[in-house]
Amino acid sequence: MNTKPLNTKPFSSGLSENAVTVTRVADRQWHALDDDLVVGRGYAEYRPDGRLFVSIDAWHDAAFNQLAEAMLAELSAPLYTVVDEADAELTAAWQRAGFTVRRREWEYAVPTSPRVTGLEAVLPPPGVTIVPAGQADEGLLRAVDRAIRDEVEATVGWRSMPAEVIPRPEGDTIVDPSKYAVAAAPDRYLGLIRVVTVNRPRIGLVAVRAGEQRRGIARALLAHALETLHRSGSAEAWTEVHESNRAASALFQGIGARPMSSNLELVR
Repeated sequence: MNTKPLNTKPFSSGLSENAVTVTRVADRQWHALDDDLVVGRGYAEYRPDGRLFVSIDAWHDAAFNQLAEAMLAELSAPLYTVVDEADAELTAAWQRAGFTVRRREWEYAVPTSPRVTGLEAVLPPPGVTIVPAGQADEGLLRAVDRAIRDEVEATVGWRSMPAEVIPRPEGDTIVDPSKYAVAAAPDRYLGLIRVVTVNRPRIGLVAVRAGEQRRGIARALLAHALETLHRSGSAEAWTEVHESNRAASALFQGIGARPMSSNLELVR
């Protein structure tokens, strides 16, 4: 965490002739002022995986540049930010500040109706049952999560997975067990799916043990999760897929998911 005392002195630079000053107004929060008018705000926050993400909302380039300079002078690297790839100006602004592209993710809108997805007749393979979210055994859930993560890290690595599921420093990656449905064999769990609803339902992770793949378990987990959302009144869910994860892209496109946009994660 950032333990520096709050800096209440204005920060200014020679990046622009505009009369913009930057002040840190709270822990990891900055304001850019033009006279007494707030023309930009900067924030930094730790994600659950322990990485520090920064964001800037500014009226013009001079405010952005000076906010970035002030923030980067006080925050320790590595720093991360996420931008909509369609926003070329914002991407360029972060690149001027020394950030480079680390990963690209496609955002998909996923229909939930079984008639649209074609999943209405999908069942798990023999000997496998789907345990609904909130009913999984926490010990077995953590065991399958750990096993899958070890398998992925040993092959393609976690760069291929959604950004927010990178292991946290202490290694505990199950933040809320109630959000996971699982595919269960009699003695262990074989796969899992996580769905979180804030403003809209979002599929954050679908994963199956390496030795159990190509049996239809991932499709069965998706069929269960999407039907549950459909019954609750949600017409669509959302998910992000790393551009290199062709298997995940094929899985979602095969059930009618539509790519809506792409996001870039940048790092400095």
